[in-house]
Amino acid sequence: MRMLFLLALLPGTALADGLVATRVLPAGTVLTAADIAPLPGTGSGLTPDQAIGLQLRSAVYEGRPITAAHLAAPTLVSRNQIVTLSYDSAALRIETEARALGAGGAGDVIRVMNLASRATLNARINPDGSLSVAQR
Repeated sequence: MRMLFLLALLPGTALADGLVATRVLPAGTVLTAADIAPLPGTGSGLTPDQAIGLQLRSAVYEGRPITAAHLAAPTLVSRNQIVTLSYDSAALRIETEARALGAGGAGDVIRVMNLASRATLNARINPDGSLSVAQR
């Protein structure tokens, strides 16, 4: 009788449905619908809509719960990747190739090296994976 009373006092998120891995998922995997299955009563509160398209920070083994702590925005640019760098100012647009000196996802600002001038500067990662010179 006491156990039922204690469960009734727990917040709703403690009893919320969560997600479980359907196979071994290595770190860096971008989740798809085939990678996850609903798991009632895990307490993570994640829904498939919230998790699909996000990237795993660490490996998750088959049958183990996936929590929000496991997930991050997908990395669009890797360190040392050659990327298109653009500079926009009013009617002027300059594009060149650059080497990423860091990694990041959409909206992150990373250091890049312009391959033509060897100058290093800050650039913002666009949702398509290209970079724009970060305006001060």
